[in-house]
Amino acid sequence: MAADVIELILADHRRFEDLFRRLRDNSNDRVAVLGDLAELLVAHAEAEEGEIYPALRRFSDIDDHEVEHGAEEHAEGHQALLALMEVGDPEAQEWDEKLEDLVKAINHHLDEEERTILNSARDTVPEQRRVELGDKFVEARAASVAAGCGDISHVRDLVERTKHRVD
Repeated sequence: MAADVIELILADHRRFEDLFRRLRDNSNDRVAVLGDLAELLVAHAEAEEGEIYPALRRFSDIDDHEVEHGAEEHAEGHQALLALMEVGDPEAQEWDEKLEDLVKAINHHLDEEERTILNSARDTVPEQRRVELGDKFVEARAASVAAGCGDISHVRDLVERTKHRVD
């Protein structure tokens, strides 16, 4: 079923928020929830950067700076994700601190992306093109998941490849 890429991205954003709530609740299997978050977060970012951001650059009201800034914020989020994954034990003293660093980085990105890139896209990208991009987004996200994008070794590689965006 075809869906507007903006709606798909927003649905992922709400899922991130739900996973953050579950990660804060120590009655959950927080290691498993973190695995779910890592998979979705990395697949989402890779699909946006590989398929969506390049397509949106072609529309005059979509600011190149905002697209670049979005990619930088993905890199910051991946660094925070890796830091939490490396803690390993949800009972460790630094778990909650690293979790809050991750939540802060991702929520900041979600807010900015929704106010800038997505609002502009809603206004300037024709609906049919948004549906086409939705198909590409879903396909790219699924390919990343199938490739094991949420695995800590992949996240480490991703952080290493994109650290120039944050430095």
